[in-house]
Amino acid sequence: MMSIFHVIITFIVILEIRIQLSNETEVLVNRSKTDLTHIPQDLPLETTTLDMSHNYISELQTSVLLPLSNLRILILSHNSIQHLDLSVFEFNQELEYLDVSHNKLGSLSCHPTVNLKHLDLSFNAFDALPICKEFGNMLQLKFLGLSASQLQKSSMLPIAHLNISKLLLVLGETYGKKEDPGSLQGINTESLHIVFPTEKEFHYILDVSVSTIESLELSNIKCVLDDNQCSHFLHVLSKLQRNPRLSNLSLNNIETTWNSFMKILQSIWNTTIEYFSISNVKLQGQLDFTDFNYFDTSLKTLSIQQVVSDVFNFPQSKIYKIFSNMNIQNFTVSGTRMIHMLCPSQISPFLYLDFSNNLLTDTVFENCRSLTKLKTFILRINQLKKLTNIVHMTKEMKSLQQLDISQNSIRYDDNEEVCFWTKSLLNLNMSSNVLTDSVFSCLPPKIKILDLHKNRIQSIPKGVLQLESLQELNIAFNSLADLPGCGTFSSLSVLILDHNVVSHPSADFFQSCQKIRSLKAGNNPFQCTCELREFIKNIGQVPRGVVEDWPDSYKCDYPESYKGTPLKDFHPSQLSCNTALLIVTVGATMLLLTVTMTLLCIYLDLPWYLRMVFQWTQTRRRARNLPLEELQRTLQFHAFISYSGHDSAWVKNELVPNLEKEDVRICLHERNFVPGKSIVENIVNCIEKSYKSIFVLTPNFVQSEWCHYELYFAHHNLFHAGSDNLILILLEPIPQYSIPSSYHKLKSLMARRTYLEWPKEKSKRGLFWVNLRAAINIKLMERATEVSHTSNYSHPSS
Repeated sequence: MMSIFHVIITFIVILEIRIQLSNETEVLVNRSKTDLTHIPQDLPLETTTLDMSHNYISELQTSVLLPLSNLRILILSHNSIQHLDLSVFEFNQELEYLDVSHNKLGSLSCHPTVNLKHLDLSFNAFDALPICKEFGNMLQLKFLGLSASQLQKSSMLPIAHLNISKLLLVLGETYGKKEDPGSLQGINTESLHIVFPTEKEFHYILDVSVSTIESLELSNIKCVLDDNQCSHFLHVLSKLQRNPRLSNLSLNNIETTWNSFMKILQSIWNTTIEYFSISNVKLQGQLDFTDFNYFDTSLKTLSIQQVVSDVFNFPQSKIYKIFSNMNIQNFTVSGTRMIHMLCPSQISPFLYLDFSNNLLTDTVFENCRSLTKLKTFILRINQLKKLTNIVHMTKEMKSLQQLDISQNSIRYDDNEEVCFWTKSLLNLNMSSNVLTDSVFSCLPPKIKILDLHKNRIQSIPKGVLQLESLQELNIAFNSLADLPGCGTFSSLSVLILDHNVVSHPSADFFQSCQKIRSLKAGNNPFQCTCELREFIKNIGQVPRGVVEDWPDSYKCDYPESYKGTPLKDFHPSQLSCNTALLIVTVGATMLLLTVTMTLLCIYLDLPWYLRMVFQWTQTRRRARNLPLEELQRTLQFHAFISYSGHDSAWVKNELVPNLEKEDVRICLHERNFVPGKSIVENIVNCIEKSYKSIFVLTPNFVQSEWCHYELYFAHHNLFHAGSDNLILILLEPIPQYSIPSSYHKLKSLMARRTYLEWPKEKSKRGLFWVNLRAAINIKLMERATEVSHTSNYSHPSS
């Protein structure tokens, strides 16, 4: 209890100092529990708070502290310092908080320049009070902790004029040998905490009724030898009546008998004290005290916590009767292993009852009609089992507004009786129980705040009771798979749903719950699929701060590729999440591709090429049916000449004569096509039996369809045979625009291949013939018996 007290005091004072530093740079250095024997010299010069507690420091040096001009808080508790010279802080003019408690201090040297707000010298080895006249200059001092084995009124004189908010006085183990009862009467403080020696019977006569105090705390009270031994303590308490300002009394670490305990309660009952707290109590013996006088009391609040008792050898109903009939407003009995409590014998003034951390069962206050004024009832951490019993227990509490039955083993089944709660109940805490979905059919009709976290709820059933007044709902740490709508909770403004199994929260949640101002739904296993897209979008549209812990606690759990990804970074495409749009897009793409391919086929004259491929295939198939000896024939011509009929004069008068005079065999359609065969078959045969195919290019050529066929088949043979068998002779210039779109192969050949151009000057024609003969020069095998064929065939363009 003492540690709790010091933590509270330390926190309050440090908080006050840090509020003053809120607009300044604060540098905190924590070197506690680091086995240091001295304050290190490598501390930042800007240090404002230095914690050196729980080490082995035995002395302080000015040279180390001098550079720390900004130091305001210094904690040196739990060390081994034996002497403290305050002059070491001469240059630390900003120092306001100094804690050297729990050391081995036996002496103190003061210095006039130190002006502290918090000075703690408690739990040390001082014989006399460590107060010197310089303390009187600490006009800002709000907390003072002292230790001493002897108290003298004169020792308090230097600080009598100071208005100290809190004074802690720890009495040494030898205190009491020579005692001055009035030694505390000179102090001026609002709150006094006296720690008596441990494990010693209380036989002190110290007068603690300081006229200025409003709050008094006494620790380490032991009187167990017999009831008369506690008379010293009862005498000390009796003097408290002389201080009308005293309103708050706390007793900590008490060891006594049941009778003395009841006498202590009775003695406080008739004082001006309004708030009385007893904690950490060890009781023994029997209880003979039965006549408790409840009259003429100022007491409003009584708190009894952490009571340990020997095996009861007397009826406990005596205690319950005294407790239940107390005429106070607020009553706490916590951590006492109490198993029952009687109903008050008459209408009770109780407004607040806290029976937490006991062994109470569902039978407590059964059929009790005298708690009609009770507003708050806390039964946390007990042995409650059935919700219907609790409903029955509280239904006569007509003023009950807040009920806490958390951390029990409460359950409710659908087949149980209908629940009729008291209509006044507004705040219900049933967390940490074993309740299921059925609990939603057993709720107070006007409930405003409902806490059901840490239960076994899987869903909120549809058609549950309309809870139109419900404003706050906590169902965290359950097994809900979705966010509940607000159809039955029309006033819901706060929803806590974290740590459930919500994977696909409803996209229309915010539309359903338009009054929601706080949603906490993080730490759920969200499945990042298209269904979550709308929910994430809606979060971005609500005001900032409505979704608590966003975005840190909202992360993908599935699929594995997105696991750990914050929901705010999950952005699936519109196309992947809209089936209709996907079908339309794919259909449109396919349609566009079909139209494009159709137009491309038309532009490239693909039907014509398909026909040509068909004709070529048919010809090749027929060729494979010929006898082997015929297929093994070698080349018969040096060149096959393809030309337009309009250019036949140049071919017959110039080209053929100039080639054949050099014993070049020429294949011409009018003399070498075989009658009875198709034109296409004759073209293919001539091209295959010729070493080269010569094309005479003129504007007339590109207008001839048969010339186009011959060019196509010759080009196709180039790839089939793997030889370079095309020779282009440009007889007349051909403008690019005059070449039909279907002649794109000709355009390609003219762009990629070298062609022979017929020179207009006669002087250059000799070189032309040399180049042409060289291109078709090859030694053919011995000719077979020639068969002369005549044909009247000519190109259609002729």
